[in-house]
Amino acid sequence: MSASRGTQRSDPATDRLAGWIRPVVTEAGYDLEELVVTPAGRRSVVRVVVDRDAGITLDDIADVSRAVSDALDRNDDGMGRTPYVLEVTSPGVDRPLTEPRHWRRNTGRLVEVAAGPAGAAEQLTGRITAVDGDGVTLAVEAKGKPGAKKRPPQPRRVPWAELGAGRVQVEFGRADDLQDSTDDTADDTAEHDAAEHEDLDQAGLADDDGGEK
Repeated sequence: MSASRGTQRSDPATDRLAGWIRPVVTEAGYDLEELVVTPAGRRSVVRVVVDRDAGITLDDIADVSRAVSDALDRNDDGMGRTPYVLEVTSPGVDRPLTEPRHWRRNTGRLVEVAAGPAGAAEQLTGRITAVDGDGVTLAVEAKGKPGAKKRPPQPRRVPWAELGAGRVQVEFGRADDLQDSTDDTADDTAEHDAAEHEDLDQAGLADDDGGEK
């Protein structure tokens, strides 16, 4: 079960949790990028992915985790008697760039993206040099024959309507990519005992026997 990223499928139970979690995350100064609830045996895993322009540290993850945990505790019927594990994390470098804020936060990164009018899009590899309300400017790497002198990247302006989902290309020589390999996968886990929560059915997360769906 998940709720986020535009066209992803969601369900009433996860949407209900998002209604409690999103305001808390927003008030703390972050964006809720993804919320996924996954049954795992006799418990559920609630995975919350957050981000912001200034980036995420381990202390930030811990602060958001406590805030989200408090929000779930205030809404006891959210998870019911079934125990759950809360995982709060930042996005990894492999997440697709689908929103303007994703592109803005990755300015300076090398990306791969399908760009161009519908039916005529081409695959580009370029570095994000500017992001504004109209679109993205990429320094596109020129395609050349093997052995030929490499030409400098050429600027290309791509409006939002012609921009597909971008993928950051990891450059192992860049210090920020090496940092991403650790910070972006950091998480803080909080486990809640079943006795502290009631009425899983009200959130649609339990079957008739009281277990997870």
